[in-house]
Amino acid sequence: MTTVHLIYPHRPRISAPDTIGRHLGQALSARYDVAYYDWDEARTLQPERGDVLLGHPHPAPWSIFRRSARSPGWRRVLAMSPYTHGDNYQVAFIDSILADCDLYLAITGNYWFNTVGTSPFAHWLPKMRHVDLAIDRQDYPVLKREFNPAGQRRFVYVGHAGRKPNLRYKNTEYLSAIARAVPEAYFGWIGLPTESLPGLAALGYQNFDTPAGQQLAASFDYLITVGRADANPTTILEAMAWGLVPVCTPQSGYVGYPGIINLPLDDIPGAVSLLRQLQNVPAAELAQHQTNNWRALEEHFNWERFAAQVIDAIESDDSPPLGPVIARQRAYLRWCAAVSPLSPWHPLNLARLVARRLRRRSVLSGARD
Repeated sequence: MTTVHLIYPHRPRISAPDTIGRHLGQALSARYDVAYYDWDEARTLQPERGDVLLGHPHPAPWSIFRRSARSPGWRRVLAMSPYTHGDNYQVAFIDSILADCDLYLAITGNYWFNTVGTSPFAHWLPKMRHVDLAIDRQDYPVLKREFNPAGQRRFVYVGHAGRKPNLRYKNTEYLSAIARAVPEAYFGWIGLPTESLPGLAALGYQNFDTPAGQQLAASFDYLITVGRADANPTTILEAMAWGLVPVCTPQSGYVGYPGIINLPLDDIPGAVSLLRQLQNVPAAELAQHQTNNWRALEEHFNWERFAAQVIDAIESDDSPPLGPVIARQRAYLRWCAAVSPLSPWHPLNLARLVARRLRRRSVLSGARD
């Protein structure tokens, strides 16, 4: 039987990225032997005849996928990770890897995949296959049964404050500006409040498995997220399952779905106008959005479809070359990878690495004493 060496976070959690590795591994195990690895391991795998390497590349060149992809003898080498070209620094490091891969399974929204050809990553397109994210609806039960009265609709943002360099793509400063421009509406923020978001009520971390957490989520009508380079956040799918109506920028990945409302990026008057309209949408129209979203989860954003797309790539013989790219463009992507907040060579990451090594050395020294 074929062995699939799956390099992806896979802890028993319902949040991404672990839910991706866990659900995919479970589905693949019905057809293949599956060996699991963490994406930040520092080792090189040597394949047996017919083995497949499938996984999430890591920015560090000494990490397991990048080292193993160069080993000869794999039947298939498939990279798989979130993708967006709204922020080149997120994915530029993959450019040096794709020549060793048969295909790149891009976990991303249709907005991003449909515009790859006009991005700095256009030469990746021959190797790219679009894979939509998914959730298990059993993990996210229906919570929203009745909408608040017109004029009293509530918006919630779920996630990080987005002020750190590697989270700027969440664009929360824009969200804060929108909320302050619509003072008559209530905006809540569920997440760890390490920094403030003016205009949003900080509600802190919430456990949505508890009655209190579920009651809080059900008190809102709309989930709002205004990312400028978000591949396709799972919070949108989670909100759809609960029965909230997502409101998001196209650059959050999702566009053209009848139950997802798009608001413009970097256009406060346009966003404010839309949100004020949403305060007065008839409840029947919001209920139709719910129905459309639940249908989309059942038919499209589910793990069966996700796994089927990956299995198609495993069983395929497709291994097209990368498209043409000029030397200046390739050099630019190497530079983006080097200075990215995700890069192991970034000064902050180097400082953290040195600090960890020093702490470990101190602990070992203390143990010997």
